[in-house]
Amino acid sequence: MSDDIAYQNKDIISKVFADNFVGKSLKVYGLDLPKVVQVLPTNLPDVSANELRIDNLFLLEDGTIAIIDYESVYKEENKVKYLNYITRVVERYKKQGKLDIKIRMIVIYTADVTKSSVCNSYDIGSLKLEIDSAFLSEINSEEVMNRLTSKVNSGEKLTEEELMEFIILPLTYKDKERKAFALEKSFNLAKNLADEDTMTFVLAGMLVFADKIIDDELGDKVKGWIRMTKVGRLFEAEKEAALAEKDVLLAEKDAIIASVQLESAKAQAESAKAQAENAKAIARIKELEAQLAALGK
Repeated sequence: MSDDIAYQNKDIISKVFADNFVGKSLKVYGLDLPKVVQVLPTNLPDVSANELRIDNLFLLEDGTIAIIDYESVYKEENKVKYLNYITRVVERYKKQGKLDIKIRMIVIYTADVTKSSVCNSYDIGSLKLEIDSAFLSEINSEEVMNRLTSKVNSGEKLTEEELMEFIILPLTYKDKERKAFALEKSFNLAKNLADEDTMTFVLAGMLVFADKIIDDELGDKVKGWIRMTKVGRLFEAEKEAALAEKDVLLAEKDAIIASVQLESAKAQAESAKAQAENAKAIARIKELEAQLAALGK
């Protein structure tokens, strides 16, 4: 995602998404897993300076922790990255005194990857990684788009499964250009959802899930799309709050600088006074020594 979207707004999008994702199921993506009970923060301890942030981290109903990564290509070396993710999650829980945890490594592949091209295990002898994979290539993109378009335009309420289909829909298309086109089309369709909270969840989820396909050029378009939505209003509110906080901090900084400068001026004045008094004392000593010398002392 472009820097402006990622660093200024991504935390807001993630929070909106997290607040509404609890209770949702990933079954629509072909993952037979318990429902999500908590969306966990992804700011984990770093094990490598250039390590990427985990896409999603969920606590599931059965107490397991689900690490989710999205990939548009299959690479065997990515499994080393997944091991690093797992290590970072374990490190977090170790610091909390919790080592008895169960982790699921889940990879959701975009439509560019087929099931036959993927190996879901990584056996290196003393350790074997098993991966739960989902393949969006098995979702009929046009059928889902047409069904959602029909229901949204007619004002029908979407099911939980359809909401989950909605937020992942752009990734069910092959090629970056088709994904970008589908993201714009899906975004415009989502803006027609009658319920604003549902619209906000879909838009936020769509941006979170499509993060990896949003480059600088598409990021500029995304900023335009979100400006008039509730998500956009959250951005503006956050920006105003940040500016207000900045003003408070700057005022405090200026007050501290002024106080330091005043104390410094006082100290300099006191120092000058002390130096003058010292000089006066030294001069008097010299006068006394001269008088004593004259008396032959």
